[in-house]
Amino acid sequence: MGGAVSAGEDNDDLIDNLKEAYYIRSDLVERAFRAIDRADYYLDEYRDNAYKDLAWRHGNIHLSAPCIYSEVMEALDLHPGLSFLNLGSGTGYLSTMVGLILGPYGVNHGIELHADVIEYAYQKLDSFIKTSDSFDKFEFCEPSFVVGNCLEIPPESRHYDRVYCGAGVQKEHEEYMKNLLKVGGILVMPLEEKLTKITRTGVSSWETKKIISVSFAPLVLPKHNTNGKPKTVPLPKYEVRTLQELARICIRHTLRVTTDGGDGQARGRGSSFSVGRGLAAAGLHKYGPRFKRRRVHRRHCNALVLATRQVVASSGIGPEETVEEEDEEEERVEEEEEKETGELLRPQPAVNVLRERILSLPLPEPLKMYLLYYREK
Repeated sequence: MGGAVSAGEDNDDLIDNLKEAYYIRSDLVERAFRAIDRADYYLDEYRDNAYKDLAWRHGNIHLSAPCIYSEVMEALDLHPGLSFLNLGSGTGYLSTMVGLILGPYGVNHGIELHADVIEYAYQKLDSFIKTSDSFDKFEFCEPSFVVGNCLEIPPESRHYDRVYCGAGVQKEHEEYMKNLLKVGGILVMPLEEKLTKITRTGVSSWETKKIISVSFAPLVLPKHNTNGKPKTVPLPKYEVRTLQELARICIRHTLRVTTDGGDGQARGRGSSFSVGRGLAAAGLHKYGPRFKRRRVHRRHCNALVLATRQVVASSGIGPEETVEEEDEEEERVEEEEEKETGELLRPQPAVNVLRERILSLPLPEPLKMYLLYYREK
């Protein structure tokens, strides 16, 4: 699946292409995609392929194409505080992006069939928390994963606000999937070769919307025990946060959204998610360092087909349309400065403002490290 947009040189370049092709349409989804480098979820020897709009598989490890994840994230209509269930959570790439939007008071659960993939996902999650600056720019809902078949969830299990299934669902399992939702919830899944959005409008009423044609590997059917009865997979537990954890979340939130007005007085601004408020005042653009805009090509693809391990975009691709984004005033200023300095402008390295503020607090070092989640610089 994939091939709907041009390959990027890096993660930001790929996101630019997805925006131009209108796969990424909302501000929240764009921020989440820019915050997580897709290449970090590839094995090192395959990183060169990370910014192509193609699915990737190695053994049991699998990533869908970026255009598919974009459509999924947009269709889920995420916002802080929701509960999310990822069926076939894989590497944790999607769950981590979702966690950046849900915030610390959301619920972020995943079920994955293969134990080795769960281990891989936790390795990637640990690396993100310990090394990524994005962890300090967002309020994060850390995902929890369990091993099992998503078709073996007990019927009495809790319901979720948002559910995504990353494998092809046949018609006979549609009702099972829909019953995982709360009233008002949204389910996104590949149903009979169509990425489908289903909204639960009442106890027994639903709205269905077909998004795009796709080709996914089908769900693996559960195996029965020797006694003939199906197994059941318990979902991850809802964890009640301790007072200590809540205090850490509160302190980090306050430092993140508080700005210095230049007179030494701290002022609160912005929401818990908005990086473009508290941190922007300290010189950090909400999407990171800004780069000069490029002229890009956009292609529209209505159907995606996976055949013999090669991904092709099927009929529905029209002639290429050249889209020129103009920012004449910005370009003019840059060109004048380049002439004056005699060199190309380079983005300044980003400063981790939250980290600097925590380290400047008059607190014991162990408490500072706790507030930093024991992250190394």
